[in-house]
Amino acid sequence: MNNLDKLDYWRLSDELSLDQAACLIIGINPSSEEGANCFDWQIHEQPFGYHAALTAITHALKRGDIHGKISQVKLYDTNGYSYDVVEDSIIVKDSTVEVESLKTWLTLRGFKTGFFFPTPVDSADYLDRKNPRYAPKLAMTVRAWQAVTNAGNRSPKQALEKWIREHAAEFGLVDDDGNPVQNAVEECGKVANWSPGGGVPKSSA
Repeated sequence: MNNLDKLDYWRLSDELSLDQAACLIIGINPSSEEGANCFDWQIHEQPFGYHAALTAITHALKRGDIHGKISQVKLYDTNGYSYDVVEDSIIVKDSTVEVESLKTWLTLRGFKTGFFFPTPVDSADYLDRKNPRYAPKLAMTVRAWQAVTNAGNRSPKQALEKWIREHAAEFGLVDDDGNPVQNAVEECGKVANWSPGGGVPKSSA
């Protein structure tokens, strides 16, 4: 049984802590002695790639690029009652990421192998920047559709356009001042929108 096979039971999880996700990205079992303790080790003592992966996941979760639950630092009064949270704070050990959203985020950053991709992912020709027929708007439309798996409290159109604006520079679809080209945002969002009727999806009773 190779190292990835030993991690198979972790595929049952729909959500992971940020620490667990970082371990699995670099191929370490979060339940092993190394995986269970590396968060508390000095950076130079941690396994190669762990600190980089954990840092990236943490920032992506805070930005909303990865869906999950953020646990924030709470403020307490003299009686021990919580009355507020520290803005922009995150408790890494208590926060979680959704596995499917994490996989989409990893794919967008070029990861195609490892624990989260037991079957290597082949990039489509139309997403390959080296392809002579590469079309930035097409690529951004597809990537937006892949990334926005849950619109949350927004309509799909709003969620898609938000993602597109935040990533327009990656596809060269910005003006001379670095601002997203509004026409591209609207066109790509319209094509990627899976709910053209509009409105925020209703929750089931």
